[in-house]
Amino acid sequence: MTQEERPNDSFGEYAEAWLKQRGITSRTREHYRRLLKTRLLPTFADTELGDILPAAVRRWYVTTAVGSPTMRTHAYSLLRSIMETAFAEDLIDSNPCRIAGVSTSGGTYKVRPATLGEIENIIAAMPEAYQTLVLMAAWLAIRFSELSELRRKDVDLAEEIVRVRRAVVRVDENFEVTTPKSAAGIRDISIPPHLVPKIDAHLRKHVQPGRESLLFSSVGAPDRHLASSSLYRMFYRAREAAGRPDLRVHDLRHSGAVLAASSDATRG
Repeated sequence: MTQEERPNDSFGEYAEAWLKQRGITSRTREHYRRLLKTRLLPTFADTELGDILPAAVRRWYVTTAVGSPTMRTHAYSLLRSIMETAFAEDLIDSNPCRIAGVSTSGGTYKVRPATLGEIENIIAAMPEAYQTLVLMAAWLAIRFSELSELRRKDVDLAEEIVRVRRAVVRVDENFEVTTPKSAAGIRDISIPPHLVPKIDAHLRKHVQPGRESLLFSSVGAPDRHLASSSLYRMFYRAREAAGRPDLRVHDLRHSGAVLAASSDATRG
């Protein structure tokens, strides 16, 4: 196909069509949409595919997601995949994403687990209705997407077990109930005995009656899932108060072993 025969698709138009044609999960699709909206479209939305040159990609790369290497890696990987498809479809002469030394296999972020004291400070700084969410994320290593879909029926305090069977993802303005991230995500998790009274108190005070009631619902809407953006606003203030501005909600899952070791050492 010659240059004259090629359609003059803008990156924004092509990216939208590209995303619709992908056979991917709702979770991945929403992640890609967020990357496009926040990282790629502000720079490239109205640019014709053939006008996205290596120099433009390099300029974008050094200014996007500064301080968040994982997010920048994900955005670059998505841009490269979209442009690689455009190249395969003969819409561009070559893929302009060719920055030397940049890997798209994953980020370089290294988790520094929170200590027992830091977790306690974060919990104390959270609104009361969401303190148990942090507690369960850290001690039980449950993902936010799984925590936000937990219901009364999933918690068995007599057997001291939380049954993880579902997760929830945000798709556009709606919530979609799905399965956990992997087959191994469907699991029964033992509750440490010292957490049982805390979870019991949360159920009594902050959860509506009925087996289907959400453990951690939206602020002011007990029948609606908690949005990640709402949680992040609360969590970011709490982590600052605890002196851990680097800690992400997802990182709480990596703190379980540290907490268990601290607890064992205290009891010993």
